[in-house]
Amino acid sequence: MPYTEHYSQSEEYRREELLRVIERAIGRLTLQELEALYYDMSTKNYIIDTL
Repeated sequence: MPYTEHYSQSEEYRREELLRVIERAIGRLTLQELEALYYDMSTKNYIIDTL
């Protein structure tokens, strides 16, 4: 297996692991905390509201 392929797989695994941790943490936030997080992320253009 070439080095770059191995690195890519490790990077994808780490990305999935981080997403799982973040999802669990978000699930424990209150409505007010979620709204604050949403506001912060949208002002930094991490979220583009298309609703």
